[in-house]
Amino acid sequence: MPTRTRGKVLVQTDPSPDGRIFGDNVPVEKPLLIASDVDGTLLGPMEALTRRTIDTVRRVTEDGVPFVLVSGRPPRWIAPIANPLNLTGYAVCANGAVLYEVGTDRIVAVHGMLEPTLLHDAVSALDHALPGCRYAAERIGESALDPEMRNFVIEPDYHNPWGDNEGTQAPRAEVLGHPAIKLMISRRGMTSDEMARAAREVLEGSVDITYSTNAGLIEVSAHGITKATGLAEVAERLGVPAERVIAFGDMPNDIEMLGWAGHGVAMANAHRHVLDVADEVTAPNSEDGVSQVLERWF
Repeated sequence: MPTRTRGKVLVQTDPSPDGRIFGDNVPVEKPLLIASDVDGTLLGPMEALTRRTIDTVRRVTEDGVPFVLVSGRPPRWIAPIANPLNLTGYAVCANGAVLYEVGTDRIVAVHGMLEPTLLHDAVSALDHALPGCRYAAERIGESALDPEMRNFVIEPDYHNPWGDNEGTQAPRAEVLGHPAIKLMISRRGMTSDEMARAAREVLEGSVDITYSTNAGLIEVSAHGITKATGLAEVAERLGVPAERVIAFGDMPNDIEMLGWAGHGVAMANAHRHVLDVADEVTAPNSEDGVSQVLERWF
């Protein structure tokens, strides 16, 4: 049984004869639910799905096993990923704040809305801790794109690492003046790691702070709302116990999810803190690391 080690993590490259795999020497049965982060995990470095990944995920769902996208992305960014994979079930969006049903374009549940008073208090504290920040608010209606509201409102000079071609520009008072599922904070010239450390010093305990890129952007969510809470809700709805869930991720906003799942898999390109908590480390997203694990069963 060929294996290789990475620190304390045992990574098996081939399944055992009975189809089980092992991470930290703990047997893992065929999963009944698969959860995957999107950027840096399921997508390759060019932010595209490979043919191998598409084929693997389709085999998973054809076998009757739910495949759930669990992302910091809002629902409006899910369809371009879900459609090529033929996914129509649940997606966990906005780091656990939103449960979205892809096939019906329906927001199923929303948890932990950030009210305007909390948004203003958080921004006031951040302006002292991180001068020069710019803010954006992610809002949600009844579908991925709700014509009754502006889903993404940005302050002038807000910088989006994924491109500055979306969002409705508005004064700060408008950005913070309505309930939001997520507050985005950008600051040029700093890494997200540096920003998160400074933000936690003034906001710890009142909100949760994480990030899915290290390019000068952090995300604020309601306290206690994480990808793990969102995935747990999906598993409960589908009647799948945590120990039969396998989850994949690469950034700090995946840490709680990998810890909650029965088997948490980090990409080789993952942030160091994610590597520390994972049961297993697979190949990087540039080498279809998710597929390499799932092909053991599918």
